[in-house]
Amino acid sequence: MRSNYKKLGDFIQPINDRNKDLKVETLLGVSIQKILMPSIANTVGTNMKTYKIIKKNQFAYGTVTSRNGDKISIALLEEFDIAIVSQAYTVFEVIDTNELLPEYLMMWFRRPEFDRYARFKSHGSARETFDWDEMCEVKLPIPSIEKQREIVKEYNTVTNRIKLNEQLNQKLEETAQALYKHWFVDFEFPNEEGKPYKSSGGVMVYNEELNKEIPEGWEMKSIGEVVETLGGGTPKTENKSYWDNGNINWYSPTDITNNNYIFCNDSERTITNLGLRKSSAKMFPAYSIMMTSRATIGKIGINKTEACTNQGFITMIPNENFKIFGLIEWLRSNLEEVEQLSSGSTFREISKTDFRNLKIFQTTLFQDFELVVYPIYNKIESLSNQSKLLTELQSILLSKMSKVEREKEIV
Repeated sequence: MRSNYKKLGDFIQPINDRNKDLKVETLLGVSIQKILMPSIANTVGTNMKTYKIIKKNQFAYGTVTSRNGDKISIALLEEFDIAIVSQAYTVFEVIDTNELLPEYLMMWFRRPEFDRYARFKSHGSARETFDWDEMCEVKLPIPSIEKQREIVKEYNTVTNRIKLNEQLNQKLEETAQALYKHWFVDFEFPNEEGKPYKSSGGVMVYNEELNKEIPEGWEMKSIGEVVETLGGGTPKTENKSYWDNGNINWYSPTDITNNNYIFCNDSERTITNLGLRKSSAKMFPAYSIMMTSRATIGKIGINKTEACTNQGFITMIPNENFKIFGLIEWLRSNLEEVEQLSSGSTFREISKTDFRNLKIFQTTLFQDFELVVYPIYNKIESLSNQSKLLTELQSILLSKMSKVEREKEIV
């Protein structure tokens, strides 16, 4: 079956160029999504001369495989012409791009089968590594360069559509937030004549708590007074009956931070009904608002099915007076204050008590606002669903790579 596979070591070579003259300043790291992106590492006092230079169409990978679960940290530099990476990474390139396209090879590295292979081949006592010699032993089908271009083009068509959807999603979210600020910060919501309230002479009254004027009839309430908020919990991980074959979505912050859309179809891990009962995790209805409350604070997700979370969340349950999309825009408008209220030595966290004390306007205008932003979020959800299907198509295309040469032989 694998007689047509070729050894990768015959097509790649290591690169060890160092940033000796400090001319390259763009520092990148490899994300769990296998993308080279700007590093957030603290480099104060670090000798950047030892860092490795990586150029466009070269690869970087972390040899230590026991840190990221089942994912191997490897990526192809595509967005930058030149950058630097930590000396902990191994940098390499394709020797002859007329024989092997870097983009085709990166597709192979994105396959979950490659991750499983690399973890299986990793070795070491203190930490497991997938070293250069093992990388060179990787075998893969390498069809003609024309066939490689065809495969890459098909994959990129899907990938580019996903990226376009993400860009549209960002614009839609910005539009919804701009509308919220226009209505509830600038107080220029439409009056009975459809004109901007404040600039058209709408009655404003002084609010001592805010130390500014607000529309007549509006009140200030604590979010905890008007909306139910929940925390989360984690069943004991050593008890398999809490986890195995579970059908309850159980979200962790990484489910939210790794998602490019606010709508969440399902979580990476699930728990059983027993696990739910034996932990402080709490079930909440579909289309609630999950906000990460520790480490990474203020990331928002909407669960599309009944779900629960671990303890790294504060979840808001929308109601008739404070519906989901108005609450989300209120939350986004107050994220800076949420951050300021967080504290902690090991990692920063906002307490449920502090969160519940955040202020929100009580006004029937929230219901009118919901009608305005609903079409925006409906489009966002549609884009999310489309991208989910496209991501599944990506996986299919990657899985077909192992069959391309064999199919050719059968024909």
